[in-house]
Amino acid sequence: MAAIPELALRQIERWCAQRVPEHLQDRIRVECRPRGRAVTIVELRAPWSPQAGPDWSEQKIAQLRFDEFGIWSVWWADRNGKWLSYPDAPVASTPPALLAEIDRNPGGVFWG
Repeated sequence: MAAIPELALRQIERWCAQRVPEHLQDRIRVECRPRGRAVTIVELRAPWSPQAGPDWSEQKIAQLRFDEFGIWSVWWADRNGKWLSYPDAPVASTPPALLAEIDRNPGGVFWG
């Protein structure tokens, strides 16, 4: 099983870091979590009240998958957290085209 290329992971991390303006990062963050040949992108939000506890809430945004042929695809999470193949998304040999599709967000499946 081929690992995620280091350059690709850095591209995804850089994209996540640029999603939220610096002055809001104490309240919201976008992070990526690599596992196997997939990278899950999540949005984290600070607790909105003391009663909510100290833990940040987490929402799955997208998952980029790297197949055995070196091709990336993008997936989205339904309301139950199940990953579904994103229709009409490009497949690519590097993540930037898929990250642009997540930014574009046609149909609102990534950012609601």
